[in-house]
Amino acid sequence: MGKKSKTSRKGKKAWRANISTEDIHDFFEKSTKDALSGGSLTSAPTESLFFIDKSQDLSVKKKIEKKREKVLRVDSMLKKNPFVEAVPSSKQKSSKKKKKEALNAKDVVQDVPKDETVPDSGMVPIWGDEGQHSCKARQVSKQSIIPAVEVEPPGCSYNPTFDSHQDSLAQAVAEEMQKAYKIELGPQPVPLTVMGEVVDEDDKYFIEADDGNDDQMDEENLSEDDKATEKRPLKTKRVTRVELNKRARRKEQQKKEAETKKAVEFSKDIDNLPDILQEIAKEDEEKQKRHLRKAIAKQERLKSCPPRLGKYKFQPAPPQVLLSEELTGSLRKLKGCATLARDRFKSLEKRGLIPPSAKSGRK
Repeated sequence: MGKKSKTSRKGKKAWRANISTEDIHDFFEKSTKDALSGGSLTSAPTESLFFIDKSQDLSVKKKIEKKREKVLRVDSMLKKNPFVEAVPSSKQKSSKKKKKEALNAKDVVQDVPKDETVPDSGMVPIWGDEGQHSCKARQVSKQSIIPAVEVEPPGCSYNPTFDSHQDSLAQAVAEEMQKAYKIELGPQPVPLTVMGEVVDEDDKYFIEADDGNDDQMDEENLSEDDKATEKRPLKTKRVTRVELNKRARRKEQQKKEAETKKAVEFSKDIDNLPDILQEIAKEDEEKQKRHLRKAIAKQERLKSCPPRLGKYKFQPAPPQVLLSEELTGSLRKLKGCATLARDRFKSLEKRGLIPPSAKSGRK
């Protein structure tokens, strides 16, 4: 491009004509644009141009948390499966000392009196007795009704009185007689061999021949009867419409009679309602008495005989009663009898601590 030609500025008129006004026009255009757009940026305050965004980006935060919560496959395999039961570890036996210490600590803690003015918030004190107990209660064995050591009656002493000795002897004799009567009146065992008369050889042949002929004759008679029944023609009687109508009317009449009979019985029951209520109350009373009698009988039975634990039934030991000729009246002359271990064993069986064993003789 060529250089711009210079104009002369000697005169005032020429000077005004040759001065450029582009800067002024640009300034006016810029000012009008700023006025239309809302003001100049250079004159605007900093607070209106910039601001600090302190709000949280929830979507990004959720993504980060989700990524953090994601469990690796290795960790998921090592996690406990709720559908598979854990292998129970060996339980340590709780000592009596620890139990005693726990009971003493429980006694030391005093219950704070509850203020009725304070509303109940549903909270339970951690040292209180209330609340849900997740642990299982320890199973406690039932106490036996039979005492561990039973005292023999006075008649079993080494130097008893005459009356007490006779009473104990009578009781022992009654028990033995009861056993004998039970065996005698009980069901008789099936004999292994049956006594009979000796049959001769000639009679044997006749018996065998008679048995065979009778069977053959019976079979022949049965076959003839079957053939005769097969040859008979089966005649079926045709039922007419009149007969069917009669049957339907009879059936309807029987149904009506049953309904009327039922209604009459129901009305009678309503009339006899006080008597029925009295009978029901009487039956309930009888049932309660029967239940009470059964409970008392069960308690009495448990006192003398334990519940069945094994294959064999408990057999009580016979009473240790001395005979009249064995009474000496002195401990020095008393005959020794090693039954202490047997008595303890029978006591354990009677209390239901061990199952009764079979009576075995010495080999």
